Amino acid sequence: MCKKSRGENTRAVQLPDPPVPAQRPAGLPVYRTAGFVFADAAEHADLVHEGGGYLYGRVDNPTCDAFADAVAALEGVTVEGVRGQAFASGMAAISAVLLAFTRSGSHVVAPLALYGGAYELLVGLMSRFGVTADFVDFADLEQVRAVLRPSTRLVWAETLATPGMAVADLPGLASLAHGRGALLVVDSTAATPVLCRPLEYGADLVVHSATKYLGGHGDALGGVVAGRADLVAEVRGVRVATGAVLGPDEAFLLRRGLETLPLRVRRQCDTAAQFAAAMARHPAVRAVDYPGLPGHHGHTLARRLFDRGPEGTRFGALVTVTPHGGRVAGLALCDALRLAGTATSYGGTRTTVAHVGATALTGRDDVLLAGGGVDPGAVRFSIGLEDAEDLIRDAVEALDTLSADLRRPAAPGAAHEAVPG
Repeated sequence: MCKKSRGENTRAVQLPDPPVPAQRPAGLPVYRTAGFVFADAAEHADLVHEGGGYLYGRVDNPTCDAFADAVAALEGVTVEGVRGQAFASGMAAISAVLLAFTRSGSHVVAPLALYGGAYELLVGLMSRFGVTADFVDFADLEQVRAVLRPSTRLVWAETLATPGMAVADLPGLASLAHGRGALLVVDSTAATPVLCRPLEYGADLVVHSATKYLGGHGDALGGVVAGRADLVAEVRGVRVATGAVLGPDEAFLLRRGLETLPLRVRRQCDTAAQFAAAMARHPAVRAVDYPGLPGHHGHTLARRLFDRGPEGTRFGALVTVTPHGGRVAGLALCDALRLAGTATSYGGTRTTVAHVGATALTGRDDVLLAGGGVDPGAVRFSIGLEDAEDLIRDAVEALDTLSADLRRPAAPGAAHEAVPG
C-alpha cells in the first residue's frame, strides 16, 4: 500500500522505527514496552518454544535483566556463574523461591526473628499447601541441627536479622543444610553486597528487597534473587508463571541506585556506629542491638564474615534501641523524634524508625516476641545520610523527654497504669 493512501490514524500509529545507535549509551535505556516485534512468524514461534530472546514484557525485559545482572555481578564477585532474576518486590522474590523449591510435605527452617512478611507467608499461605516450618534461634547451630528433617528443603537465613541484628553463621548453616540435602537461602537485604556476599560462604541463593538499600532512595519497589544459574532458572519459571514482573522504570531506578551503593552504605555504617555508641550511654536506654558494639553477641562473627574497608569492618546501618518502659516507651520514643520519621521500609537516604513489635515482626504478640528475645519496646533505627551529630542530638532529646514523662507522677484522681517493663 502506498504511504500516501494510508489514513491519518494508520499514519499516526505506524510511525518510523526509532534509531538504534551504533554507540553504547552511557545511561541505561528504559525499554518501556509490553511486547516485542519479530522479524517473521518463524522467529516468534522459535522464541515461544526455545527462548533466547525477548518475547513479552511479562516474561523478560532488557532493563529488568540489566538490573538483575548487575546485582548478580555484585553478589558473585568471587563466585562463577552467578545469575539474577528481578521481581516486583522483595516479597515477590521470597515467594518465588519458596514456590520453586517446596512442595506439599516440604519443611523449612527459619530464624525466630524472621522478617514479618516471610513469617506470615510461611505460617499462612505456604502452610495451606502442606509446607511446614520450624523457627529456632540461629545463634545456636545445635537448635538448627535438631529440627532438620529428611523433608527439609530450605534453610532460610538472614545475614543480619532484625531487630536483634543477629549475624548468621553462614558457613555453619551451609554445612548443616547441604549435609541434609537442603538449600541455604539467605535474605541479605540488611547487609547488601557492601557488607557481605553470602554466596561466598556457601549459600545457594541470596534474596534482596531492592526497595531498601539497593535502590536506596525510597522511590521504587523491587526484589531480586541471585545464585547458581540452574537454581535461578527455576525461580525464573515461577516469576513468569505468576507474573511478578518488575516494571522497567523501577528497574532503571534500582540499577541506578547500585552505582552509589558503596558510597551510601559506607557512610550509613559509619554514622550507625557512632549513633549506637551514643545510645548505649544514655540512661533511658535498656539495650542497644548493633553488631558493631563489642558486647553484641554477633560482633566476633561479623568481624569474620563482613567486609573490612579503610574505615574498618562494616556492621550495617540498622540499630535497634530499646528504652526502659516496654511497649509504651517504644511507641513514645518514635513519636518524640523530629529528624527520624516513622516509616515501614528502611535503607533510604533519610533516617527512619519503626516500632518492632507493632510493625517489623507482624503476627507476633508480646509473649511470642519475648520468646524470640525481643523486648516489646524495641525501636529499629534505619540510619540515613544525615550528619551523625544531628541524629544523635535528636535521639538524645527524645530520650530525655521520655525519661521525664516516665518519672512524672500521675495527675491527682487519675487512674494509674503501670508502664510495662
